[in-house]
Amino acid sequence: MQTSIQFTAQDIVGESIIWAAQEQALYWVDIGGRRIHRLEPESGQHDAWQAPDFPTSIGLRAKGGFILGLSRELCFWRPGGAFEPFVIPEPDLPNNRLNEGCVAPDGSFWVSTMENNLHPDGSPRDMTGKSGAIYRIDVHGTVMQLTPREYGITNTMGWTTDNRFLFADTLENEIYSFAYDPQTKRLSDRRTIVQGFGRGLPDGSCMDADDTLWNCRVVGGASVARFTSQGELLALVELPVSWPTSCTFGGPDLTTLYVTSARFTMTPHHLAAHPVEGSLIAVADAGLGIPEPKFAG
Repeated sequence: MQTSIQFTAQDIVGESIIWAAQEQALYWVDIGGRRIHRLEPESGQHDAWQAPDFPTSIGLRAKGGFILGLSRELCFWRPGGAFEPFVIPEPDLPNNRLNEGCVAPDGSFWVSTMENNLHPDGSPRDMTGKSGAIYRIDVHGTVMQLTPREYGITNTMGWTTDNRFLFADTLENEIYSFAYDPQTKRLSDRRTIVQGFGRGLPDGSCMDADDTLWNCRVVGGASVARFTSQGELLALVELPVSWPTSCTFGGPDLTTLYVTSARFTMTPHHLAAHPVEGSLIAVADAGLGIPEPKFAG
């Protein structure tokens, strides 16, 4: 595997990267920078749009355009167009914000929440408790709460072929596996599959065609760890950034792993010495990805 800097985005918190196969382009968000990126790796063509609020997640939409998570609400968006409100998953918790969000294999959109750790200017805000949960949103905007509100910093969403759902709490340094019932749409049987892993903390992840999880190790982890769906470590890919945040497979044959990163909380002295922090990283021949699902609404 060959690792390289694909794009020097200088993201404050790059997140939620996806591959739009029809366009042969990557999309991702910079939460702290309130930006939505688009990059064609082959040509290097890059575009960016400002969001009206902190963008937290993005997913493809079957009708065209995207479903986008902001601080509190989900909306629909097309590049250069308006941000059309869709649903607010937690109207009763104004001190929470949305965090991880992904389109599920069945075409629904899953989003997780956490206590807001950002001031309006994007600077860090202290957290005082654990109030995050996971929600499933269908095409009609019906919100189903899937877990208790008991998680700290919610990250990682992956669905295995044997109906397990993988999820992480960054503060706990743990990755969990739930049983998912496609009929009732419920989660049960939570198991801890990765606990206390020594490189950084778990952030965003993606699944590959072998049903394994590629997990970004943030907060100094400087790597992506590949785990089986049971939590066995298969590989550790070293990266030139210390806070990798989210990853996806892309390229014409879905064999390049693309990884976003962050500059959040880093000092000017550190950034001067490490200017590639916040860049987009490419890992060639990492494995074989799976096509990005689309929100059915």
